[in-house]
Amino acid sequence: MSGRLDAAALTAPLAALTAPAWVVGGGLRDALLGRPVADLDVVTQGDAAAEAAALSRAHRAARFPLSREFGAWRVSGGDLGCQVDIMPVLGEGLDDDLSRRDFTINALALPVRGDGRVIDRHGGLADLEARRMALVSPSALADDPVRVLRLARIADALGFDVEPAAAAAARSAAPSLATVPGERAMEELARIITAPDPGGAVRALDALGGLGGLIPELDDCRGVDQSEYHHLDVLGHTFEVLDNVVAIERDPEPVFRGDAGLVAATLAQPLADDLTRGEALRLTALLHDMAKAETRGVMDTGRVTFIGHDRRGADMADAWFRRMKTSNRLREFVAHGVRDHLVLGFMVHRQPLTLVQYDRYLRRVAPDPVEAIVLSAADRLATNGPRTTPIQITRHLALARDMLAAHARIDAMEPIRPPLDGAELASMLGRQPGPWLADLLIATREEQLMGRVHDVATAERFARAWVSDHLPPASPALP
Repeated sequence: MSGRLDAAALTAPLAALTAPAWVVGGGLRDALLGRPVADLDVVTQGDAAAEAAALSRAHRAARFPLSREFGAWRVSGGDLGCQVDIMPVLGEGLDDDLSRRDFTINALALPVRGDGRVIDRHGGLADLEARRMALVSPSALADDPVRVLRLARIADALGFDVEPAAAAAARSAAPSLATVPGERAMEELARIITAPDPGGAVRALDALGGLGGLIPELDDCRGVDQSEYHHLDVLGHTFEVLDNVVAIERDPEPVFRGDAGLVAATLAQPLADDLTRGEALRLTALLHDMAKAETRGVMDTGRVTFIGHDRRGADMADAWFRRMKTSNRLREFVAHGVRDHLVLGFMVHRQPLTLVQYDRYLRRVAPDPVEAIVLSAADRLATNGPRTTPIQITRHLALARDMLAAHARIDAMEPIRPPLDGAELASMLGRQPGPWLADLLIATREEQLMGRVHDVATAERFARAWVSDHLPPASPALP
């Protein structure tokens, strides 16, 4: 690369800045590569707050502080055209600032006012030309192990090779990921899991040792062989399930046919922590078998088992998300998905199913039934060993489609309200309210689905019969 750039597209929106300033980081790197630039990082020798205010006024844009520790500000909206993050130059000057950065291709600087020549103190332009990821300093990853995740993400996104010295440094620093602040590690993992090809990005992270450093339970799954119904070890199977979830998320029609629109609309909804439901489901796919190494057993017949890996995995996922300090909603979503990922598969052998049986499954996996069905299908598609027959996969996917259709049908009927509420039932039956009442209400709901309860009279007859069959004689009647 020549070190020269048509800088107008980058610097023109920054004309309102008054102090010496430079465009740095990923935005400059992407511009040099001819990639779209969605945001710019700017370092300034002036007061970042004052510079952000000036830029905000000039473009009628919003501004807010990003970091008290580093004095960073973000400016976006208005007619700015892109998001701009402004922070003070770190250290003694620009050269000191650039020397503290992670990778040479991120340690380039373009003066906001200048001749368009890129400042390159660490060979970043040559590394861009060679499509190579190299470190600014040998200690860059040891100083901040979270950079291991960033190395994998950027290398995968750009299709760059990782320099051998950088790869070795990553493997050396990766175990320290277990001790970094969970919020920072999770922020980078979220960028990996939401990448255009998250499966490729996760594999790139694994190749650098970062996946095992961040989630040791997955590293334990490497080389763990499974039954003859599987064609991959546990870790390879996990990667393939992730690939399948992403494929279904992007085009549900091949698997879910007429209900593909329901799947697409559901997975596109926001869930928590700036992730959509589909993106959160990618995390569930990544962790769904994380307990298999711990629970592996072999029967006298030689059959490999993983008894309880669903329940144990849910506990492990819950603990991992607590360390990452994510929202409760994201943690519960993934842990619940891990706990119930086997249930639909067990139902394949019970067909044909009644609407009540569909409803029981859907209530079990609520409030995320679509995601549970998608994960089950993705898991089945990644289980194709020598003892797997095409009809087994076909039947499983057919059940997934039927379950999704039942979900849509039952959802259209909701809310299914009993003709008599809990208090009315307890009073009518002369019993103190208790756990039995919840069981009776569920049983009544199922009778409504079957069309056998539809008014007060039929509800009362059913309730009395149910109590007679399920409960001991009542205590003295309520006053």
